[in-house]
Amino acid sequence: MPPTDKKHPRPGETEAHARSRGRAEKREQRENATSPPEEILTGPERDRVAENGRLSALTVYSIILREGQEELERPATSLWWSGIAAGIGISTSVLAVAILRVNLGEDHPYLSAIGSLGYTFGFVLVILSRLQLFTENTITVILPLLAQISRHRLICTARLWGIVLVANLAGTFLTAAIAVHANVLTPDILDAVFAISRHLAELSPLEALLRGIPAGFFIAALVWMLPSARGTEVFVIIMFTWLIAAGEFTHVIAGSNEIFVLVLAGEMGLLTALSLHIAPVLVGNILGGTGLFAVLAYGQIRNEM
Repeated sequence: MPPTDKKHPRPGETEAHARSRGRAEKREQRENATSPPEEILTGPERDRVAENGRLSALTVYSIILREGQEELERPATSLWWSGIAAGIGISTSVLAVAILRVNLGEDHPYLSAIGSLGYTFGFVLVILSRLQLFTENTITVILPLLAQISRHRLICTARLWGIVLVANLAGTFLTAAIAVHANVLTPDILDAVFAISRHLAELSPLEALLRGIPAGFFIAALVWMLPSARGTEVFVIIMFTWLIAAGEFTHVIAGSNEIFVLVLAGEMGLLTALSLHIAPVLVGNILGGTGLFAVLAYGQIRNEM
């Protein structure tokens, strides 16, 4: 049966739904069409061609949209404890960088490039464990909001952002307290953690904000790429989070662990940490993740729906 003309809505169907149905039918026709070289292939060969095709942008969008919708409806307690775990887990990044710095030595010619690999550990742990990391949600829960802006969606998004952000910071504060006061790190590693933290604290609020924009963009791009990774997720996570560290860009949750180390050591006040170091990076990450990548990603598929 030929597809129904999109200009003629079915009974009870709006024109917008009819247009969307028409676009879907056209995409289905293109997907089912067989190119001349494929006509000489066997059935199993054509199946392998289909299996190796890339996910379309609209398919990736739909996958992330579904995940975002599920996250928006999760109970507050689930978000809270998952966010706490993510804050603890992401602190592994600072620890791993410190361990590499100690073992390589401060005079190693490739200290920054190799040491930055340690930064990827926490992100691999958090993302593959499906824990709630605030910067992932700058795209995941924003796509459902962009698809249907409503008061309910705005409230749900603000609720999730607020819970996850506070939970992440509580987790990094806890691990910073353990690092500084629980005597679980060797003196050399603890000194390296302090050196890393002091280096971050040298940034002005404007520098921290501007360096947070690329980091937010890269994390949002990482979330967008994962559905297409197909078994190479670890490599993709390592590649882009290494880039954040090697480029000395700023990530609000991982960086908060470094800043809280200085707070708990008495080198910085909590208000100063929140207002001049954490808040600017937060703004930068949101601008990069939501303001740039999420809006651009939505824009490329908007007219296909």
